Amino acid sequence: MKQTISIFFIIFFIGYAHAQIGIPEIKNFSSEDYKGGTQNWEIGQDKSQIMYFANNEGLITYNGKYWHNYPLPNKTVVRSFKIDEDGKIYVGGQDEIGYFFPDANGVLKYHSLKSLIPKNERQLEDIWDIVILKKEIYFRTNSKILLLKNGVFSIYKSDASWEYLGLVNNQIYAQDIARGLLAFKNNTWETIAVPNNFEEASITSILPFSGDSLLMTSNKNGIFIISRNGISKIKSQDQYVFSNSRIYDAVKVNSNLYAFATVSSGCLIVNKRGQIVQKFTSSEGLQKNNLRCIFQDKNQNLWLGLDDGIDFVAFNNAIKYIYPDKTKQTSSYATKIIDNKLYVGTSNGLFNANLNIQNKDISYSNEPFSETASIQGQIWNLNILNKKLLISSEEGAYEISDSKIKSLYRLPGTWMFEPLSAYSPSKEIVAGTYNGLVFLNYLENGQFSNKREITGINESLRFLVYDSSTDAIWASHPYRGIYKFKLNGSKTDILEKQLFTVKDGLPSSLGNYVAKIKNRIVVATIKGIYEFEEQEKKFTPSKTFKPVFGNMNVQYFKEDQYGNIWFVSNKHVGVVDFNRKENGKGFSIIYFPELTSKVLAGFENIYPYNQQNVFIGANKGLIHINYLNYVKNIKQLNVNLTLVKISGEKDSILFGGYFLSKNHVSEKQDDNQNISLKHQYNSLHFEYSSTLYEQQNNIEFSYKLSGFDNKWSEWNAKSEKDYTNLPPGGYEFCVKARNNLGSESAAVTYKFTIAPAWYQTWIFYLVCFLMVCLIIYLLIQRQKRKHLKEQEYLRKTHLLEIEHNEKEIVKLRNDKLEADVNFKNKELATATMHLMQRGKLILKIKEELLPIVKTENIEESPEEFKKILSLIKDAERADSDWEHFSVHFDHVHANFLSKLKEQIPSLSANDLKLCAYLKMNLTSKEIAQLMSVTVRAVEVSRYRLRKKLDVSTDTNLFNYLMEITGN
Repeated sequence: MKQTISIFFIIFFIGYAHAQIGIPEIKNFSSEDYKGGTQNWEIGQDKSQIMYFANNEGLITYNGKYWHNYPLPNKTVVRSFKIDEDGKIYVGGQDEIGYFFPDANGVLKYHSLKSLIPKNERQLEDIWDIVILKKEIYFRTNSKILLLKNGVFSIYKSDASWEYLGLVNNQIYAQDIARGLLAFKNNTWETIAVPNNFEEASITSILPFSGDSLLMTSNKNGIFIISRNGISKIKSQDQYVFSNSRIYDAVKVNSNLYAFATVSSGCLIVNKRGQIVQKFTSSEGLQKNNLRCIFQDKNQNLWLGLDDGIDFVAFNNAIKYIYPDKTKQTSSYATKIIDNKLYVGTSNGLFNANLNIQNKDISYSNEPFSETASIQGQIWNLNILNKKLLISSEEGAYEISDSKIKSLYRLPGTWMFEPLSAYSPSKEIVAGTYNGLVFLNYLENGQFSNKREITGINESLRFLVYDSSTDAIWASHPYRGIYKFKLNGSKTDILEKQLFTVKDGLPSSLGNYVAKIKNRIVVATIKGIYEFEEQEKKFTPSKTFKPVFGNMNVQYFKEDQYGNIWFVSNKHVGVVDFNRKENGKGFSIIYFPELTSKVLAGFENIYPYNQQNVFIGANKGLIHINYLNYVKNIKQLNVNLTLVKISGEKDSILFGGYFLSKNHVSEKQDDNQNISLKHQYNSLHFEYSSTLYEQQNNIEFSYKLSGFDNKWSEWNAKSEKDYTNLPPGGYEFCVKARNNLGSESAAVTYKFTIAPAWYQTWIFYLVCFLMVCLIIYLLIQRQKRKHLKEQEYLRKTHLLEIEHNEKEIVKLRNDKLEADVNFKNKELATATMHLMQRGKLILKIKEELLPIVKTENIEESPEEFKKILSLIKDAERADSDWEHFSVHFDHVHANFLSKLKEQIPSLSANDLKLCAYLKMNLTSKEIAQLMSVTVRAVEVSRYRLRKKLDVSTDTNLFNYLMEITGN
């Protein structure tokens, strides 16, 4: 029973007595987010500020945008790791020891060290701790500590069990259950304190405290101080909490604070006196209260390794969240601080908290909120008038003075109060209600009285501004426009009322908000800030604020005591800071991207109490900004190139996020490193990130590919870029980051070269040149051959013409010869016919004279008769004619008879004569007449000639004669 009461007391004590009202942003990462195992055992960060987590399923990395998991070869749990100066990440798991180091492409690869351990010691348990001191690496298992130095392992076995190993102020400490707290000096373990000195506690961490003193946390025995005088337990009322919560890990946050990761109470922030000043549990937004490890990054933010998940606490962020109610569901509509109390009007009543911090960040106040029971319902506004807090609610109006609550009036619902005086205290006050205006007097006794409704207006008036220069009240209506009222002397009735709409210069009758900024009555519209011109009696764009806001659609704005203007535009919160000059202007506009869409749309409210405390109404709870810290918290931005790969290719990583230089991890690419890609790999995908984890919503990137882009890209939140079909050449990809405060990182670069295609190389060009030369040469040779052929053709043509001409000449000659032959043949034929006629005539004369010869005596005939007979006889002698004929015949017929005589010497004169007549192609009858014989005699002569010539009757005698004579 006593133990139960104690536990209840602890829970109550942690939940209320030590609750800081301002909670920093907490981001939750589940195992589904980082694609790993549930439990996380250790957290670390490298020089590039990339986060590492020892996880059940491997070593997990996070760069602000992307998670990566690197499992061990045997897929066992990674219990611990440490990052060396050269970038090696030494890891320890179940029966595994080694380190991760990037390969030539910058991708982490695992290298086992197990082979360096003596064979008889290679059987390992879980490696729970790793410590690096200079060039010495220490690994702790429960049974032994392994020291790796110069590539050789030394083994230090425990007397009972090694429970802790750590490094503080360049000194190695360890705990042996049997020997106590030990320090490693001169290669030996020296006892610092025996177990009884610290209640035989299991040490979980040893941290710097002050001077030579150290803070020691234990699992079940609370926290201790280690000094020269020994070990002593801190006297604190929270020791019982530490003992029961079980501190699993701890880190030093700053010079005065420590953060404890507990097994059952989440994360506890403890000061040097051992007092819990802040807590982070599931109630504040953690996924679980069971923590395994804790780490503070370089920007003083906390990372928590849970039994299931990872949580990020923006511990050093200037923006915090205040939840007045326990459910954290109510919306905040109004905030005011008065009488050292913070009042928050919500959708479910009025809450207040005492403030125990003066002129500092109120979010660190640890007093709990309490609900004002007598004021229920929706609280629309809080106004401080005449040093009193006036509450506007849906049920009426209330006054709080000296912590006493008084109802001013009940219905109608009230939006706000506006004093009708530029000075305090104001004697006359007007309230905007659901049904028009309500008037109140402030009496000398400090009481508000004489509440009465002002007749002449029954509109819902949410925003009111009093113009002392014209004694007029300006009011904005949600959808009708801007009203201007003037009251009568008794403030009972409206003396003058005007409604200004689009016809009076407003860009729209909707979305207008009237306010008093820089002592000027202005209206925020959908197209910037407008002011009323008395001379023109219409609204025109403000000459004062046009250079500041332009045509920005502003739904709400508020001036703080330093002259800065806080505003809300389309759910974006910003401030016009006239104390920070930028780009030659007399002001700078700072946005708060982390608050986008978190403000209460339609009921925006900003309460700039001072530079350390600016309150903004939110959908859930209340947002607190320490603006002084926000603008000072311009951390050094960095940008990391996390991945370069070939688009569309598997296993095509060109760069895995780690630059190497002389076997060390470097922050930039080595100048001597030359990345050359084949032409087909000319489409690349780039990924990049910034490790300013608390401002991830504020970060934008700009990139440029030198050699392809002419200028830097527009700033945007996208963290990847693709380039496709890049032409061959040298390139340098550059990327940089910036945040909303104008802080810009240095650019990180990655150089690479895309080789030309095979048809774009100098070899190809040389081959093409040679081929062109060859083609030209071949064309020349072809042209020469063609020319020669043409010349040969012309020559042949000429020869053919000559030959043709010669043939023509020959033909002409032949024709002439033929004509001559024909002529001579005609002469022969004529001579032959003459001979034939002469023969016929002589024969006929002879036949006529033959009877006379027979009757007359020839001797007695007259002499003339005898001469006639003699002439007839001479005419019958043909020898002399034949001789003449044969010579003439051979001359005409190419020595036919002579050749025939040479070929066949046995031929007689008659045979030759017959052959000549046959050559002349004469018939047998014609031959008979020429030879003065009968046709039968000619046939006989032809027959005999065939016998002499040895020619058969089947052979044409004419053709045969032509053949043997060559004719």
